[in-house]
Amino acid sequence: MSDWMGSGHLLHLRWDLDKTYLRTDFDSLKDLIKTYRQKAEDKVAIVGARSLMQALLDPHERRKRRVTFISGSPTQMRAVLTRKLRLDGIEPDLFILKPNLSNIISGRVRSIRGQVGYKLGALMRSYVGATDLDELLFGDDAEQDAFIYSLYADILAGRVDAVQLASILGACKLYRAEVDEVMSLHGRLFNTGDAVRRIFIHLEARSPLDRFAPYGARVVPVYNYLQAALVLHQGEVLRARDIVSVLEAMSVAGYTPARLANSVQDLVRRGVVAVADLERLAGELAAVETTRGRTVSTFIQRLRSTVADLHHVRRKSPEWLTEINYLGLYHSARFRRTRHRFLGIPLLD
Repeated sequence: MSDWMGSGHLLHLRWDLDKTYLRTDFDSLKDLIKTYRQKAEDKVAIVGARSLMQALLDPHERRKRRVTFISGSPTQMRAVLTRKLRLDGIEPDLFILKPNLSNIISGRVRSIRGQVGYKLGALMRSYVGATDLDELLFGDDAEQDAFIYSLYADILAGRVDAVQLASILGACKLYRAEVDEVMSLHGRLFNTGDAVRRIFIHLEARSPLDRFAPYGARVVPVYNYLQAALVLHQGEVLRARDIVSVLEAMSVAGYTPARLANSVQDLVRRGVVAVADLERLAGELAAVETTRGRTVSTFIQRLRSTVADLHHVRRKSPEWLTEINYLGLYHSARFRRTRHRFLGIPLLD
């Protein structure tokens, strides 16, 4: 896919919550209890996530916007999580939480930790059947978001047929009811359109970048949300003043100009963002009134210096892949994941 988005298309944003939008720890029972007891006011968004989200949902834009949160947090946390998002000025059109209590009562132990059946089903159920549709998906590397999101995108694009999907779901050890639901949804959504434009993976666990190379250019691992904003600016989804908002949020959180410049260099060296686009951005930032502030002025200087230093870099951009070995990726990832326990029971999704 070489094109980005149509100006009249519906833009559907799909966000994970924990470790993607919110700073969350749930690697131990103690962490889980602490997270469950937190009030909305105590929950903290990942630096730049709120600014990026607000820019993408700008009500003054002509493009129709929709945001769906799909979280692995239990349904019992809906009230506090909804309040947290409301405090951040975000009103989701749809907020899907995981029915873990139901999974426990039903004895579906694998579903408590497993994400493939839950998230893939949630993405497919919440698909908006618009004639002109663009989707941006945001996840993290703590779970299997790159795998699930890409699989979803390729189902829509008609690249994963029913036979392939059945094999994948079997390898993922989904329960029969989960398989039946996903396969039924596949029958309705297969080849409805190549709608997923980018999949951003927040590198919360600092996974190696080469882990995401098999997914191709559609999946963009990012260390912070300035990097996501720069990619979206290059695709003309965000404006210069949106970059300013993300920059200011990151500066307040302690990001130095040097650290921000390193983020820019990383994208160029990976071939994700072109030097020519950064030159365009520097000029646009200079024209924005708020660049009179020290944070953005310093960033412009660093940006122009970075552009000058990187003019010699001719890194080939990642390729858009039409064939992804999902079975191979699932099995290779399976042996990298940490074995978790729930009430003393070892779990491995």
